[in-house]
Amino acid sequence: MKRRIWVPSVFLTVLALLNLGAAPGSPGREESRADRLVAQMTLDEKLSFVHWGYDTTDPTAMVYLPGVPRLGIPKLRATDGPAGVTIHRPSLAMPAPVSLASSFDDGLAEKYGQVLGREGRAFNMDVLFAPMVNSIRVPQAGRNFETFSEDPLLTGRTAAAEIKGIQSQGLMATVKHYAANTQENNRMGVDVKVDDRTLHEMELPGFEAAAEAGTASVMCAYPKVNGEPACGNGQLLNGILREQLKFQGFVTSDWLATHSTDAITKGLDQELGIDTTEAIPPGGEVPGGKYFGDTLKKAVTDGTIPLSVLDRSVNRIVGQMDRFGLLDKNPPPRPQRDLPGGTRVAQKVAESGAVLLRNQDRMLPLDAAATDNLAVIGPTAKTPKVTGLGSSYIVPDVATAPLDTITKKLGAGAHVSYAEGENIEGEPIPASALQPAFAGGTVLQPAKSGVIYDGKLTVDKAGLYRIAARVTGGNGAIQIDNGDFISIGEVFGKLTSVPLKLTAGTHTVKISGGAVVGKPMTLDLSWVTPAKAQEAIDQAVATARKATTAVVFAYDDGAEGSDRTSLSLPGHQDELIKAVTAANPRTVVVLNTGSSVTMPWLDKTRAVLDMWYPGQAGAEATADLLFGDAEPGGRLSQTFPASEQATPVAGDPGRYPGVDGVVRYSEGIYSGYRWYDHQGVKPLFPFGFGLSYTSFAYEDQAVKRTADGFDVDVTVRNTGNRPGSEVVQVYLGPSGQLTLDQADKALAGYQKVELKAGESRRVHLHVAERALQYWDTSAGAWKLGGGERRVLIGSSSDQIRLTATVRADRPGQ
Repeated sequence: MKRRIWVPSVFLTVLALLNLGAAPGSPGREESRADRLVAQMTLDEKLSFVHWGYDTTDPTAMVYLPGVPRLGIPKLRATDGPAGVTIHRPSLAMPAPVSLASSFDDGLAEKYGQVLGREGRAFNMDVLFAPMVNSIRVPQAGRNFETFSEDPLLTGRTAAAEIKGIQSQGLMATVKHYAANTQENNRMGVDVKVDDRTLHEMELPGFEAAAEAGTASVMCAYPKVNGEPACGNGQLLNGILREQLKFQGFVTSDWLATHSTDAITKGLDQELGIDTTEAIPPGGEVPGGKYFGDTLKKAVTDGTIPLSVLDRSVNRIVGQMDRFGLLDKNPPPRPQRDLPGGTRVAQKVAESGAVLLRNQDRMLPLDAAATDNLAVIGPTAKTPKVTGLGSSYIVPDVATAPLDTITKKLGAGAHVSYAEGENIEGEPIPASALQPAFAGGTVLQPAKSGVIYDGKLTVDKAGLYRIAARVTGGNGAIQIDNGDFISIGEVFGKLTSVPLKLTAGTHTVKISGGAVVGKPMTLDLSWVTPAKAQEAIDQAVATARKATTAVVFAYDDGAEGSDRTSLSLPGHQDELIKAVTAANPRTVVVLNTGSSVTMPWLDKTRAVLDMWYPGQAGAEATADLLFGDAEPGGRLSQTFPASEQATPVAGDPGRYPGVDGVVRYSEGIYSGYRWYDHQGVKPLFPFGFGLSYTSFAYEDQAVKRTADGFDVDVTVRNTGNRPGSEVVQVYLGPSGQLTLDQADKALAGYQKVELKAGESRRVHLHVAERALQYWDTSAGAWKLGGGERRVLIGSSSDQIRLTATVRADRPGQ
C-alpha cells in the first residue's frame, strides 16, 4: 500500500451567515447578499467552494478557494496557526497555546489572538485554522501543547477570548478538532465511544464557547465518534453543533478526513486535503476534491444529493466572506506586520504562562550581582526550543539562545560556562553501519516523491541511540524494523532527533519523502551512540561541579501525528539531571516541554521552572524570570502525574490507546483533576498549581446567589515583599440532590489579580449558571443540580484556602 506523504492540516475557508438559522430561501428568512450571489453561480462555481485546492505558485497559503471573479468574489486563502501563522517561511512564533492557557488570563488570550489575526492578514491569509480546543485527556498525547487544558471552563474561556482577538483583525478563525480528538495514536482509524453526558460536560464546552464567540468555522476531526466519522456524523454536526450550540458558520474537514460524498448532507460543508500519493505538478493549481469534486457533481446532477444541500454549504461560506468584508467593493486593507508589538505580546505570554513548580530556599530569582560563576547546560540553552512540531510548527523570525540572554544579564564580570549535556545530532552514521551506503545530500528533485532509502543499519552494542535527520526542501518519514513512522522534514524543523532503543545486530531502515515545488529535498543522517551520550553527560557534570550554580535546560518534542511513548524526558535527560544535581546541589531546571512529564530527580533540585514551548521571545522571558525582572505568572492547566501508572487512562488499554481500534471514555466525567480527587491519587503537581516569588493570603469570603449564577467576593493580600500575581480559583462541590456521578469539585470561576507588595484587594468573581448544571442525557438538556453546594476558594485544585456554601436552587424557589 502506498504511503501518503503527510502534509500539515492547514487550509480552510470562510462561511456562515449571520442570520443563518434557516436554509437559504426559507420562509421568513431575509435574503442576503450571499443568497443572491449563490443564485447566480454555475454548478461548477458552487462546487469550487466546497473543496480546498492547492496552489503550487503561492509561497504562503497551503490551500485556497478560487472565488468567482465575474461575481466579485475573491480568492480565499487559508493556513494553520495555533501558535503563529504557519506559512513555512519566517513568521512570528508565539508561545504554545498550553502556555497561554496556563496564564489564566482572558485579556492576554485576546491579545494573543490579535497578534495571530494581524500576522495572518499581513501575510494575505483569510482563514486561520486555530485554535485547538480538544481536552487534555491523555497525558502522552502528542498535541497537548497545541491545545489548552484538561478543564472545560478554562478551555472555553481561553478559546473565546483568542477567537475574539483573531477575528477583530479581520481574519476568520477555525476552531478544531470537532470532536473527541484527544490522542494522535491511530487518530485516523480510532472509534471513540463516549456517552452523551461526558461529551457535553468535558469535550464540547470549548466548541460551545467558540460558537458563542462567533467563530467563522469549525474543523471536524479524524476519529469516528460512536461509530460514525466525525466529519460525516449528523448527530455531531447537525444535531449538536448547529441545533444545540447554535453554530452559524461553516464546517471544514481535517486533512483527508472526509470519507464520503453524502457527508455534505450530514453537516460537512468543505473537504480539505489533496491526495499526495502522486507528485503535485509544479507551476499551477490543484483543485483537490476526492468526494466533494466530480463525485459530488455527479450526485447533484443525478439527484442523489439535492442541489439545495450544496447551495446551503456554499451560502455558509460566502456568508462568512461577506461578514468579514471580503465581498465589499473596497475590502478591508491588509495591515503591515507589527513584529515589535507582536514580540512584546509573545514575551508577556511566555512570562505569564511560565509555571514555577519548585523553589526550595527561595533559590529563584537569582541575584545577577551575586552570580559570578554559572554553568548553563542542555541543548535547548544554545539552540532554543521555540515551538512544537507538526502543522503548528513555526519558523521564527528570530530566536535568541537562552545562553546568550543569561550571559547578557550577568555582564562581563561573570563567568558563564556551557555544556551540551544531551548530544542530539552527533556525527554522520558511518558507511560500515549502513548497507547499502547512504551518501546524503540531494535525495529528491523538486515536486518528486518516493522511497529515498531502503536498507539495513547494524549496531555493535545494545542501548539508547539517537537517530537524527537534517532535512531541507521536503518532508517524509523514517521507519525502523517496521515500527512507528518517524516524521521528518521542514514542518518538523530542519533537524529531527529521536532516541531509539536498539538491540545489537541488524535493523531494517526505510525512508520515504516528498520534495516541495521549486527546490530539491536534501537529507543527511547522523546518530549519537550510547558511548557518545555518556561523554556528553560526563562533560556536563564536570562543568557543573566547577560552578556555583547550574541551570539545566530540558526539553521534549511534542508533535502532531504521534503520541509520546513515555512521560519521561526523552533520551538521557533524566540521567543528565540526576548527575548534575549530584555534582552541584544548587541546580535549577528549566523545562521546555509541551505537556506533563515525570521528574524522578525533583527532590534533588533547588528550583524547577516550566517555560513550555515559549515562542521566539522565550529566551528573553526565561532570563527575566530567572533573575527576577519578571514574575512567573502561570498555573498548571493540566495535572502532572507522579508516574505513568497513576493517570486517568493508565492500566486500561480500552481507555488508551484503544483495543481493536476502539477507545472508550469509560472514566466518564472523571478526567483530569476530577479523577485524581475521585480516586484519592496524589499527583506530582495538581491542576491550577504554581508558585510565586511572593506570597498571598485570602480572607473575608462572601457568596451570593444571582439570577444567572452566583457571585463570589474575597479579599486577597500580597503578604510578601515583591509584586506578584495570583490566580484566585473557585471550585464547586456536588449537589446532594443528585444520584448520578459528580466531581468532588469542579472549577467554576477564576480571576488573575496583580498586587504590589503589601497590597490587598477585594476580588469579585461571577460564576455562570452553567457551573450549577449537569447534562441530562434523557432530556437532552442542561438541568440544575439543586440544593446546598459547597464553594471552595483557593490557589489550586488541592490548595483550598476558604469555603462557603450557596443554595443552588433558583432565587425565589
